[in-house]
Amino acid sequence: MTKILIIDDTKFIRLKIREIVEKIGMDVVGEASDGEEGLSRFIELKPDLVTLDITMPVKNGIETLKEMIAINPKANVIMCSAMGQQRLVVEAIENGARDYIVKPFEESKVIEAINRLMNVNKTI
Repeated sequence: MTKILIIDDTKFIRLKIREIVEKIGMDVVGEASDGEEGLSRFIELKPDLVTLDITMPVKNGIETLKEMIAINPKANVIMCSAMGQQRLVVEAIENGARDYIVKPFEESKVIEAINRLMNVNKTI
């Protein structure tokens, strides 16, 4: 079963992502509300996939992503961004994010991003 870590400072968003990924049979192994906590959970839990908000307190998503990729260059990270954050999304992709989803989420887009990423990794 695919293990997922959800990092977002908004509890409602974490809950929404949890509902979507559990619906498709994946296991949410942890959640975090900021980048610092998220990085600790990433190291501790070694998830197969991370959803990571770009804009958060303490440590933003780009900083957190860079540290995750330094720890595990093959980390599967999907960035979560609000509309209008295209520059930050590009920066995240350049720094190792594998995909992104835009808030407010469409369930089908979240599922597509996860399946696209997990299917790519199965063929490597």
